Amino acid sequence: MAGLLAEIRGCEACAAHLPLGPRPVVQASASARLLIVGQAPSMTVHATGLPWNDRSGEQLRRWLGIDREVFYDAAKVAIMPMGYCYPGRGSSGDLPPRRECAELWHARLLAQMKRIELTLLIGQYAQRHFLGAARKGSVTETVAAFAAYAPRFVPLPHPSPRNTGWFKHHPWFESDVLPVLRERVRSLIAPSQGATATEVPVASKGRAA
Repeated sequence: MAGLLAEIRGCEACAAHLPLGPRPVVQASASARLLIVGQAPSMTVHATGLPWNDRSGEQLRRWLGIDREVFYDAAKVAIMPMGYCYPGRGSSGDLPPRRECAELWHARLLAQMKRIELTLLIGQYAQRHFLGAARKGSVTETVAAFAAYAPRFVPLPHPSPRNTGWFKHHPWFESDVLPVLRERVRSLIAPSQGATATEVPVASKGRAA
């Protein structure tokens, strides 16, 4: 695991396409039982090198019912976005995650995390990659059908403040999905004997914003 994360940390495969340069952000260990797969780091995350260290992360931790200490405990929680580096801005927000990360690193990293029992798929890119033909026609439909993907996956919308309207128009997410999600997370990250962190959040040698 340490050698693989060192490779990821030094990756420059997309350097020519990244406006702020490469800075892969990922958190992983061989003992983690919960995996969070999101889109790509925000500019704030790029600046700090800490995954979900922004307002979206605050909302995500509220959904999960855990604090920052638990969230950033790599022995319990692995965080592997679809794109490891900040992709830059587009006309309506951040650009999509680049495909090279999944192609180069996902299978190798997942092979090192054999204890993962639950994977949270946040947003369309993660859901498309992991669910394939089993996903529904939209993120809303996929999230609404969350029970169909249990116990391995829970599909989620992005917790960005930009999605406030979605949350207001879909109250079932708060009432139906989140209680199930929190119970699953609680069961996985409860203290257990012999669980020690083997790796911590990593960021490459790239430039901060």
